[in-house]
Amino acid sequence: MLERGEVANSWRHERWDSLRLLTPNWLSRLPGYPYDGSDPDGFMTMSEVVAFVSRYASVAAAPVRTQTPVTSVTQTDGGYHIATRNGDLRSRCVIVASGACNVAHVPAVRQAVPAAIACFTALDYRNPEQLPAGGVLVVGASATGVQLADEIQRSGRPVILSVGEHVRLPRMYRGRDVLWWMDASGVWNQRYDEIEDLTRARHLPSPQLVGTPEHATIDLNTLTSAGVELVGRLAAIRDGRALFSGGLRNMFALADLKMERLLDTFDEWARSSARDGEVAPPERFEPTRVPASSRIGLDLNSGEIRSIVWATGYRPDYGWLNVPVLDAKGHLRHEGGVCDAPGLYALGLPVLRRRKSTFICGAEGDARAIVGHLTTYISAPQAPK
Repeated sequence: MLERGEVANSWRHERWDSLRLLTPNWLSRLPGYPYDGSDPDGFMTMSEVVAFVSRYASVAAAPVRTQTPVTSVTQTDGGYHIATRNGDLRSRCVIVASGACNVAHVPAVRQAVPAAIACFTALDYRNPEQLPAGGVLVVGASATGVQLADEIQRSGRPVILSVGEHVRLPRMYRGRDVLWWMDASGVWNQRYDEIEDLTRARHLPSPQLVGTPEHATIDLNTLTSAGVELVGRLAAIRDGRALFSGGLRNMFALADLKMERLLDTFDEWARSSARDGEVAPPERFEPTRVPASSRIGLDLNSGEIRSIVWATGYRPDYGWLNVPVLDAKGHLRHEGGVCDAPGLYALGLPVLRRRKSTFICGAEGDARAIVGHLTTYISAPQAPK
């Protein structure tokens, strides 16, 4: 196993200080290694995640070569040539487990931001004290965006949140964590080959969830009540003026509708599986409140905004992968983790084999399937050269 830095490197160095896992601790399980702490319904801090992953590497006696960045993987007649900064390797098979969050995805409009505005991404933001005094524009309203907007607003800075497509979820539903429902009802276990629009499923924004000791819901209504100003999707920046799309009402209605449909799915599962008596009665939530008015423009040279936090997601970095398995947008082509090139596999990508693939609890099932395919491939006789 080749690791560019330390074990749990991204958790150590590429997360903001207050971040906690979105999944409750009881869901943090790896093969033969369940959570065994005293707070199963809590949410791990970053230091706790680092300790959890590091202990697993030790318990599993994983042959991890740390501080070994891979500089290239090239296909050869007998497999693959792997070049690293610590020497080269040859292997018949390679599993790409570098994930989908290697580089911050910042839209091209960033280039038009006035030089006086300080810009941060979720990879380099650590806490509000980094930001200059004054207003903050947070672009993106998925899990990262709502969490950072809430934290920055609490620090005393005025916050404007630019809202695009988003997935709304309550933290708790009918007395249970919403991810308990996702897990128990089977929604999370839906296979990739059972999903009608797989491409869309793999590119959906992360749900508006936060892990807090209070099991709090942080959605757009919560932020509005706290004083965060909501505007539409950032469409352009022209002559120092940020332009936002209209249609917040429709965007909110769509997110609310999707949430209601998911809650209906949970309710139907509880009825059909005779679990209604174990949970609280069905409930519904206030629709997302539409601002009485929403500005469609913002002068970035006026001094109202002193910094921008780009919570616009991530993208994978395959600059080292010299194998023709990438699509036009730079995403890995694969069928349930089995790539187009013989002996090349992937793990840790969104909806790789199931909807829960990118969560810690989804790693085992995906890994077992990939290892099964890999074992069959290796066992097959090689064609004569």
